[in-house]
Amino acid sequence: MSGPSLLVLYGSQTGTAQDTAYRIGRQAQRRHLKVRVLPLDGYNVAELISESLVVFVCSTTGQGDPPDNMKNFWRFLFRKSLPVGSLSCLDCAVLGLGDSSYPKFNFVAKKLHKRLLQLGAGMLIPVGLGDDQHDLGPDAVIDPWLRSFWEKVLVLYPSVSNMEPLREDEPLPPSYTFQFLDEETDQTEVLLRINSEPTGPSEFCPFPARMLSNRRVTEPSHFQDVRLMEFDISGSNIEFAAGDIVRIRPQNSAEDVQLFCQLLRLDPDSRFTLRATDDVPVPARLPQPCSVRHLVERYLDIAAVPRRSFFELLSGFATNELEQDKLAEFSSAAGQDQLHSYCNRLRRTALEVLSDFPHTTAEIKVDHLLDLFPEIQPRSFSIASSLKVHPNRLQILVAVVLYRSKLFKPRRGLCSSWLASLDPEQGEVRVHLWVKKGSLRFPKELETPVILVGPGTGVAPFRSALQERVSEGKTANVLFFGCRSESKDFYFRSEWEDMMKAGNLRLFTAFSRDQEEKVYVQHRVQENTALLWELMTNKNACFYIAGNAKQMPAAVCDALKEALQQEGGVSAEEAEQMLAAMEKTGRLQSETWS
Repeated sequence: MSGPSLLVLYGSQTGTAQDTAYRIGRQAQRRHLKVRVLPLDGYNVAELISESLVVFVCSTTGQGDPPDNMKNFWRFLFRKSLPVGSLSCLDCAVLGLGDSSYPKFNFVAKKLHKRLLQLGAGMLIPVGLGDDQHDLGPDAVIDPWLRSFWEKVLVLYPSVSNMEPLREDEPLPPSYTFQFLDEETDQTEVLLRINSEPTGPSEFCPFPARMLSNRRVTEPSHFQDVRLMEFDISGSNIEFAAGDIVRIRPQNSAEDVQLFCQLLRLDPDSRFTLRATDDVPVPARLPQPCSVRHLVERYLDIAAVPRRSFFELLSGFATNELEQDKLAEFSSAAGQDQLHSYCNRLRRTALEVLSDFPHTTAEIKVDHLLDLFPEIQPRSFSIASSLKVHPNRLQILVAVVLYRSKLFKPRRGLCSSWLASLDPEQGEVRVHLWVKKGSLRFPKELETPVILVGPGTGVAPFRSALQERVSEGKTANVLFFGCRSESKDFYFRSEWEDMMKAGNLRLFTAFSRDQEEKVYVQHRVQENTALLWELMTNKNACFYIAGNAKQMPAAVCDALKEALQQEGGVSAEEAEQMLAAMEKTGRLQSETWS
């Protein structure tokens, strides 16, 4: 290795930014550069002043927030005490991954880029803004951005351009080697690792909560299976408030684990220890020793739609000419349309791809498994209950993802299908979980009204909020709830009716399919402009939106703007400014997901 050393730092919530960071790392290896790839919070940020070449890859979560694994870095970087020219020796580039259907598109990358410039860093190329909404996904921006980045690096460091890069189809050495054990090996090491875990439920030490119930809350004939699940969290020290989120990491199905082991000719009961080939740490979530079954069931994301990097790595094992050509096409920038048609459009899983490329699959060496398959990511669910009403309990409302594509087998959401399959009536069921602060904050003042707009499962955090508020004697609550049909998916109907009888709730409903004309929550908001104006201007009410990020949040905001114009006689521009001011002060909040 010669030339500069490259540091790639990533902030990733769902794994996309991590995948891109490792892709840049592989490109650096092929160019004979010494490279390190780390999560931002896994790096000592104080050392940034002595780095010469860094790429930052970061996504934006929720309402413009940094991902969990870069929050400490973020706080440090925005300290006012940092001297203006402290990063003047640093050459860097920022690549953002976002989704333009959210208002704060790539907010973190833009803000990071600006802050690094303030601290004197040299930007090699303009900030890259990848977009999930593009037909070809974020790669439409990433590919040309990376070409520009490497062109710039080759100009700055001529020693790199003098060396012939490795071919794309040459496999790079694996990050880990597997050392399989015989039956007699004792398990002292795994016990040591378990005992040294930090206390308190967290991502690396979740709480094994007992599932108490798993009840369908949609009418049996309704196309959508939605469950209310309850967990016992006694003895966990878990505390949460309205608006908080529970994180759950799903498992692969027994059927998928069996098929994977057959395709790769692995014995699920064999046990191994991992050894890192470089100075990368062994994944903290994997016990040492570990069984193949545990690795495949709990760690490798074999049921996800694979990213382009999967095909790029897979092509390194191909010896069959036909399969080699196809994998090379799917890995190339020119073949992204074809890859999109083959994989993304049909939601084809990594396991199904392995079945489609049997010759190549037979050549995969076990040491490469952790490079080839990403780690299963935890899923977030809004908590749908309050500890004040249900002490030692945590409830979630889960829509089971199940739909058909052109492929023979129906497509299933990994986490929702796994949770739905658990039956506590058949024996004890434990689900490992932990809680994190959500983005929604509810008013502490007794008199401040809340206006909640939560269609479908978007009502979950509002059920938690209403339970909490009513138990505290806060009665100024307005809920706009929407679903398809009053008789099929009207969640928590009896609870809302009880609250209304007690004078604790005003409820407006929109059942979109129960009449000829479709009626949505935004229509109900439009019909109640006088009430909203009264609550917002005279009572200082807070307004909340939760649910699917497609059109609903924007449509509700438009209806709200109309209410301000109609009742307050303000212009469209003034209404826009009023909403922006409300957002700034926390009086307008939303939590949406795609």
